[in-house]
Amino acid sequence: MRYVKFSVMATLMLALMGQASAQVVDASKPMSIAELAVYQGPDRQAKLIEGAKKESGLSVYHVYPALTNIMNEFGKKYNIKVKSWRAGSEAVLQRVTSENRGNKFDVDIVQNNAPENEAAFREKLLQEVKSPYHNDLLPQAVPAHKQWVGITVDIWTAAYNTEKIKKEDLPKSYKDLLDPKWKGQLGIEGNNHAWFGALMGKMGEEEGQKLFANIANTNGISNRKGHSLLTMMVSSGEVPLALTVYSWNPEQLKVKGAPVEGLALQPLMAQPSTIAMLKKAPNPYTALLFYDYMLTEGQKQLHDLKFVPTSKKFELPFPKVPLNFIDPAMALDQQAKWFKMFEDTVIKRSK
Repeated sequence: MRYVKFSVMATLMLALMGQASAQVVDASKPMSIAELAVYQGPDRQAKLIEGAKKESGLSVYHVYPALTNIMNEFGKKYNIKVKSWRAGSEAVLQRVTSENRGNKFDVDIVQNNAPENEAAFREKLLQEVKSPYHNDLLPQAVPAHKQWVGITVDIWTAAYNTEKIKKEDLPKSYKDLLDPKWKGQLGIEGNNHAWFGALMGKMGEEEGQKLFANIANTNGISNRKGHSLLTMMVSSGEVPLALTVYSWNPEQLKVKGAPVEGLALQPLMAQPSTIAMLKKAPNPYTALLFYDYMLTEGQKQLHDLKFVPTSKKFELPFPKVPLNFIDPAMALDQQAKWFKMFEDTVIKRSK
């Protein structure tokens, strides 16, 4: 009986040894993009650098203008040629989607808002990546499917002109904007339906819509396109108080001496801005090298540019104010509803 047990155990051991040997042989072969993207070996960095030397460079589609500076620093560090194309979030998503349908695979990395890259995930355009640096990030920056990752947090805040509005006169809540003193003073970014829909969810849809309709009817809300443009209008005094800019917009202008300051009206809504590797990236080693770079050195560079990095090493602005992260999947599923709600409640009443 003991002999039989030993024979069975010996057979199992030999089988396992054979499997291990086969795995060693398989590991020596060139990795597929999927295998490389989830590789966690201690030589990951060295493997990516060596592989990138044999590729043609890095191609990135992006929405952040400032990402160009970081890409240039990456290119200098690794002696890699970088080419990029920048447009709005919808245009970037449309180009990636249409090129894939046309079997054109020229882009390695796409940087976009979380809902747009979530849409690209649903279209099966993206590659799951397991980076050793994921654990350094806010949990909201790493979705379960790991097919995009947050590099910054876009926090919607108000912003005011410090020469036009005294600190003691600032609103403490959205309800304060019903005061007649705000007549002709307010502005909003015209594409913020996700912010508005999620905000209504926190405030209560019926109550929230009624409040914003009353604000628009009573005091008017001017409609502007572009968060950076709206912030510049605040700094010039054309729009004394903007309701929806990104928290980093005023900070970037303050460096240049602009009289503008952010204001955290609650509930404070946020979503990640993300990067993703394309499933058919032509330069996978370089793409992953840049991916890891954006989660390490890139985080410090983003912080220095006044963005809000997703790395837990950096303190969030308004640290005592809770952040309400918008679920990117919900933003997609509710897009039509939220768009109509924002249009009917605010945009059509804008003055």
